[in-house]
Amino acid sequence: MPWREMSIMDQRMEFVLLARLPGANVSELCRRIGISRQTGYKWLRRAGDEVQDLRAAMRDRSRRPHVSPGRTSAAQEQRVLAVRDAHPAWGARKIARRLQDQGESTPAPSSVHAILARHGRIEPPAGGAPAHGRFEQPAPNLLWQMDFKGRFALGDGTNCHPLTVVDDHSRYALCIEACTNERTATVRPLLERTFRLFGLPAGLYVDNGSPWGGGTPGHWTPLGVWLLKLGVRVIHARPYHPQGRGKNERFHRTLKAEVLALTALRDCAQAQAAFDSWRPLYNAVRPHQGLGLATPASRYHPSPRRFPDRLQEPHYEAGEIERRVSTSGCCVSFNGRLWKLPKAFRGEPVALRPTDRDGRYRVCFGATHIATIDLNHTRNDHQ
Repeated sequence: MPWREMSIMDQRMEFVLLARLPGANVSELCRRIGISRQTGYKWLRRAGDEVQDLRAAMRDRSRRPHVSPGRTSAAQEQRVLAVRDAHPAWGARKIARRLQDQGESTPAPSSVHAILARHGRIEPPAGGAPAHGRFEQPAPNLLWQMDFKGRFALGDGTNCHPLTVVDDHSRYALCIEACTNERTATVRPLLERTFRLFGLPAGLYVDNGSPWGGGTPGHWTPLGVWLLKLGVRVIHARPYHPQGRGKNERFHRTLKAEVLALTALRDCAQAQAAFDSWRPLYNAVRPHQGLGLATPASRYHPSPRRFPDRLQEPHYEAGEIERRVSTSGCCVSFNGRLWKLPKAFRGEPVALRPTDRDGRYRVCFGATHIATIDLNHTRNDHQ
């Protein structure tokens, strides 16, 4: 039978028992066990006259000093815990920055983390893919990111579809709406209200599919056409590349952690009340790690482009070939033939602009290329 390897605890106990024997040579025992005489006598002092619970006497003692002048005071710890309890999803850096913004004496983030750990407020980090390289617009309102967060079930048995709009530069949450569906008739009034309050962005970065449309040829929607009329460029994310919508995806995770995971929502009205309560906190109070712990509100200002009282039709230069898309067949007549265009442009005026190839024309709605007519072929290509 192989010998069991002796643990350090067993060695200590064996040493003390042997050293207590009458006539024991402590120096020789220390040499055999492989410890210094100083260490040997230390363990003998620790053991004292203990017999019943010698193992407890042999355990390593904490090296923590009896007095820690640099330790965070109890009052500071309570302030840290109060912020954490008010915002359970916040980490040490956000809590430290929030206390600093309140003018409090602020411990370092590492000290805040230690306080949270001591009081059982730290949970293991969730796994996930590493962050991808970031892009960021140089100023507010150059690009907004808009998307629906995945639907979730409510207490009344219905589903909520949160619509979110976030400014790319500042991460300012411009809109969080508890919607019952993802239709154009629902989205457009909410966007109009957002535009009237914050002004118009230069562009909107959206996913592919309803109600946004898509990057595939001819995939235009009425909502996309309405945005074109407002002078808002619609940019579609690459299919199957969610990292392109990173800021919106990150915002959705924060919304889930700080609102949805903490509250059981009964219906859309209660969900909207929760969103309305949290949005000012997110924008003006919560430090944002991606902004160097500044708040989104500190980096945002409304757009100078006001929402128009009346939509203007696109303006075309004199001499351009203009046509109005039919409302029945979504076609334009040109060169004795009918050419089909995307249905979203029913009744809209378009311009046919020649290209450098004979017989080939770009069909444009304002400055936007929406289709191509090639007189050498029987069908036109939607763009």
